[in-house]
Amino acid sequence: MEFAQEPIFQWMSQFAYQPGIVYAALIGMMMLSAVGFPLPEEVTLISVGILAFMGANPDHFPPPYPGAPVVNVHTAAIIAFVAVVVSDTLIYVLGRFFGRKILYHPRVQRLFPADMMKKVEEWTHKYGAYACGIFRFTPGLRFPGHLVCGVMKFPVWKFLVIDGIAAAISVPTQIYLLAHYGEPILNKLRQFKLVVLAVFAVIVLYFVVKRIHKKWVTRNVSL
Repeated sequence: MEFAQEPIFQWMSQFAYQPGIVYAALIGMMMLSAVGFPLPEEVTLISVGILAFMGANPDHFPPPYPGAPVVNVHTAAIIAFVAVVVSDTLIYVLGRFFGRKILYHPRVQRLFPADMMKKVEEWTHKYGAYACGIFRFTPGLRFPGHLVCGVMKFPVWKFLVIDGIAAAISVPTQIYLLAHYGEPILNKLRQFKLVVLAVFAVIVLYFVVKRIHKKWVTRNVSL
């Protein structure tokens, strides 16, 4: 297995047999990502998936001693899912408790410019409670998005259901895919993300053209 000789895997292999540290780090990084820490949670999930893959393939990644504990893919997936939902809910609660004034807090404004917050509010007004799920799939907008969902006082049960379903789709799957397929899935993930970016670009272009066309029609009618 050629990719087992890559420096990154050589470095990460030291943690493949320290599951306690990995699980604790997983919870910490998921919480930090949720509150706007500039480390995409996808990086953490991919790393944990790779560690689980290493632990499941002792022939290619020999353990330091027989019977050494390994990162369990099921445990990691459950911990990641719970950590994500809990952290998302905490952000929602902050928005619900403090209201709109938290949107104008200096620290929030420093991390998320006013034009970004305005766009998040527009999306939330447009899509309602379903925006909870949209933000879960939108890195960089998760924190302000969940904050606004709380500010707008969407029902807690609805937020939990929609965010939970979105998290169940996006979080454990990345760990499972990498844990079971290793190197091939890394290549597939790269291709998949390119496809997703292309689709997203087409959708954005559609809405931009639609908006321009609407303004053009409105202007002509007014004339």
